[in-house]
Amino acid sequence: MKRFLRFQHVTFMYPTAGRPLFQDIALHLASGWSGVIGANGAGKTTLLKLATGLLKPDAGHIDQHMSTLYCPQRTDDVPDGLADLLFANSKSASILIDLLGLNDDWVQRWATLSHGERKRAQIGVALWRQPDVLAIDEPTNHLDREARDIIAGALKAFRGIGLLVSHDRELLDSLCQQCIFVDPPGVIARPGGITKAMQALKTEQAYVQRQYNLKKRAVKKLKREASRRKALADESDKKRSKRGLARRDHDGREKIDRARVTGKDGVGGKLYSQIKSRVEHAQRELEGIQIKKEQTLGIWLPGSFSKRDFLVHLPLGSLPLGTQRRLVYPELVIKPTDRIAVTGPNGAGKSTLIRHILGALNVPKAHVTYVPQEIDARRSYRILERARRLQRTQLGHLMTVVSRLGSRPHRLLESDEPSPGETRKLLLAIGMTQEPHIIIMDEPTNHMDLPSITCLEDALSDCPCSLVLVSHDRRFLETLTRIEWCIARDTDSKNTFSLSVV
Repeated sequence: MKRFLRFQHVTFMYPTAGRPLFQDIALHLASGWSGVIGANGAGKTTLLKLATGLLKPDAGHIDQHMSTLYCPQRTDDVPDGLADLLFANSKSASILIDLLGLNDDWVQRWATLSHGERKRAQIGVALWRQPDVLAIDEPTNHLDREARDIIAGALKAFRGIGLLVSHDRELLDSLCQQCIFVDPPGVIARPGGITKAMQALKTEQAYVQRQYNLKKRAVKKLKREASRRKALADESDKKRSKRGLARRDHDGREKIDRARVTGKDGVGGKLYSQIKSRVEHAQRELEGIQIKKEQTLGIWLPGSFSKRDFLVHLPLGSLPLGTQRRLVYPELVIKPTDRIAVTGPNGAGKSTLIRHILGALNVPKAHVTYVPQEIDARRSYRILERARRLQRTQLGHLMTVVSRLGSRPHRLLESDEPSPGETRKLLLAIGMTQEPHIIIMDEPTNHMDLPSITCLEDALSDCPCSLVLVSHDRRFLETLTRIEWCIARDTDSKNTFSLSVV
């Protein structure tokens, strides 16, 4: 049976906001996947929560007479139903467990799981429940290539109404039959994956821009003509006025009276009235053409240069990864201008290594900028409060950076809880003010929209300080790094991972 989800004239506003986030939006969603596209903080997650009934509209109606499930970006908590899935005695559960590589002990050791493992478990539970409407926020964050392909295959098997927020272009193109562009206070749906939908949107915007330019030129031309006719009308008024005539100038007064009767000299005034009406009409038409304003994007990171010989020196050693696994590494050195990529599969200990490096840094804390892989909701709120307490000048500088990474500062400051992407931008912006000697980012492109990723690449490429990046985004790493610390599983032991410097 074909299912539908309809948004009918929906308006929604957060209580702390000064204006509606969405106003009078209409959407029609059928079975299959719809990509949800927009800048960080634009309202993508809010749209998903409205679709699944976690938020209620202030006006309008959403048809939701179906089972719904929302899969959040964050993986802080064990998903409800994970234990039921892991110990279910059914074919569907067994297929998902094998496909996603889930283990029986994941509920007990949730705190020690990598974020990629947590994300696989979260999606496994969602698919096992088989809701009519499934909304997933950034399903491929934290995942290596193999895990991304597994998740994509699992999502393709879903037969309900799917809403997908992602910056993964490949996933959006392969999975989605339409894309919804979120640009408050409205939304626009266009058919196809991200490539086809964006091309359609760009073509439409180019057409609207051309119409706007043509109408603008026409208005300017009409205004020039109106100005010319007004000058003629003013001249006619002077000719029809008896001011300045001598009291005994009977001939002059008679001539003016004849002009008034015939209306000969009143033609200029009539022509001016006509053109003025046309100008006003054309101006209203011009103002009715909606042009998307382009944000100024791009930032420069003012990193400073450390004069120390090295920022980190770790002798050969190993780190425990949970109860049985270990990460073995050789002697590691980070110099003041090194740009290092840390790569490896999920669960190989990349984040554990980063935490170990942070504890061994030969750098004043004030000159270290660290953006972790995940920032939980409580810490996100603390970071936002820290920003709000800054002096006006500092806050203005901070918000300029956030704006140039593609977010709307006023929405960020008004929010009760910033989105994960906005939190990362905010944390990076705060770190920029400290003139960092080293920037360490764990999965920097997670939660960020596509324009923001490009801006981040440009900013980090110009930064003179040391750089350590953990990422599965190979293109991002190739652009920014020169050294690779590659972590791989030992061929002799499945519980041992080894790091090699490439």
